[in-house]
Amino acid sequence: MTIEQLYEIYLRHPSIQTDTRKLTNGDLFFALKGPNFNGNKFAVRALEMGAAYAVIDEAPSDEEMPPPYHSDRLLFFPDVLKALQDLALHHRKQFTIPFIAITGSNGKTTTKELVSTVLASTYKTYTTVGNLNNHIGVPLTILSVQKDAEFAVIEMGANHQKEIEGYCQYTLPTHGIITNAGKAHLEGFGGPEGVKKGKGELYDFLRANDGTAFVMWDYDYLRTMSKGIPQILTYGTKDAEIVGNVDHSDPSFLTVTLSDGTKIHTQLVGDYNLPNVLVAVTVGIHFGVPAEKIIGSIEGYSPSNSRSQLIERDGNAIILDAYNANPSSMRAAIENFARIPDARPKLLILGAMAELGPESLAEHQAITELIGQYKWQDVVLVGGDFQKLEHPYKRFANSEEAKTWFKAVGIKGSYILIKGSRSSKMEEVLN
Repeated sequence: MTIEQLYEIYLRHPSIQTDTRKLTNGDLFFALKGPNFNGNKFAVRALEMGAAYAVIDEAPSDEEMPPPYHSDRLLFFPDVLKALQDLALHHRKQFTIPFIAITGSNGKTTTKELVSTVLASTYKTYTTVGNLNNHIGVPLTILSVQKDAEFAVIEMGANHQKEIEGYCQYTLPTHGIITNAGKAHLEGFGGPEGVKKGKGELYDFLRANDGTAFVMWDYDYLRTMSKGIPQILTYGTKDAEIVGNVDHSDPSFLTVTLSDGTKIHTQLVGDYNLPNVLVAVTVGIHFGVPAEKIIGSIEGYSPSNSRSQLIERDGNAIILDAYNANPSSMRAAIENFARIPDARPKLLILGAMAELGPESLAEHQAITELIGQYKWQDVVLVGGDFQKLEHPYKRFANSEEAKTWFKAVGIKGSYILIKGSRSSKMEEVLN
């Protein structure tokens, strides 16, 4: 079977599923494989549950395929994942609309949400759901784009070089945003310069394909990395086409003042979200979204999924930023939290950072030294390399132990920052 033939089937059955637990009638099931699972073993089961077809790369045994299910509903390809990605590329080629790719070490999901919200106020926009930003999520997102689309916004995550380059081969982005290139996934990228090279693969594609980049002009390294891209649109706190700065009149949420005096009162916590807001403004203006819709969309956006959420509980104000953490985002969150002018005592509950490789211990040590520059009501460090260091702060092996402590002490009337890598599960401290 060819990709063109598979595409004809996809057009009749455009709902794709890779997990039999989420199947609905008429779905097209892709039997993906991983280190600990083999979707081929569930292909016949998927048909029994109502899937229209199952794409496989291993033929089922006679025992696995009893009558009345026939081979014409099992579609064989040499590699199911490649078939999914090739199908996404074929689908992508049916569109002439802007495809905006977003990557970066920090802030890419918030940026994706803000950009897509701004565009959706005026145009039919499809975007990455949640954080489906990997080698499976990116093609699935592309295949979710329907024929009425006017824009597509695709988030790309990566933890090693050549990954973004691979995504670009079937996303074919016309526009791109690199939020930043900080200290994240150092182990996979091979250090900070490797991060820049890996994230810069998006710029490489735009440079080679007459693309457009939206560039945070405050970051000298992004200026350098983006050289040679045919169209560059800039944003920042100065010397850019779209200029904005933090207005500290509201200590709880980020307020942004643009160069023309326009104020945007967001529901985001942290000055580090300024670039995310500014790029959404820049994208909106570039594509002709009316100013009032740009402002209204950004002000109406409320973060979820443990991303800089502000939670009021038991008289405490809690910033829950437990979706992810790396040295760059951890440092920014701590410094921002320390600057917030709030009279309540401040408490840090921080989980360990993952995927830092040989630099992990030193990066955790640097965070403990940063913590020591400020005065806190208390500091709790949880798991990972925080446990291997000498420091004067409370320590727990995991979030469950931290949760037990948090409930036992009954903290009230405090300002609390909870942050850590996804693997630390720091949101469980509040459960």
